[in-house]
Amino acid sequence: MDNQITQPKIIIQRIALMALAILLALALGIFAVRMVRASDPYVKTVLSLTGDPVQGHAIFQINCAGCHGWEADGRVGPSLQGVSKRKSPYGLIHQVISGDTPPMPKFQPSAKEMADLLSYLETL
Repeated sequence: MDNQITQPKIIIQRIALMALAILLALALGIFAVRMVRASDPYVKTVLSLTGDPVQGHAIFQINCAGCHGWEADGRVGPSLQGVSKRKSPYGLIHQVISGDTPPMPKFQPSAKEMADLLSYLETL
């Protein structure tokens, strides 16, 4: 009879330990991804600069407005209104420079230009 009582306790303990291990692995994975992103020299440089939203608006008009609209309200590309609330600065930088989401082209702005563009996007 003792064996029947202890088996459910052992099973519950094993499930709890497994759940804890999974949560810990997930947390460590997220932390590692963030550390790798933050260690990118280009990203570090961009994020260390103070961007000029006026200059960023000019950069946007030249490079982005054709698809995202003059007021960043969308045309061929999606609206960028409130984009800095939906994406992290790293996510925005990656979106601009990666070319991972066709038909958006891969851009290679200087770190200062990217900082200016980020500053402008934060005003939307």
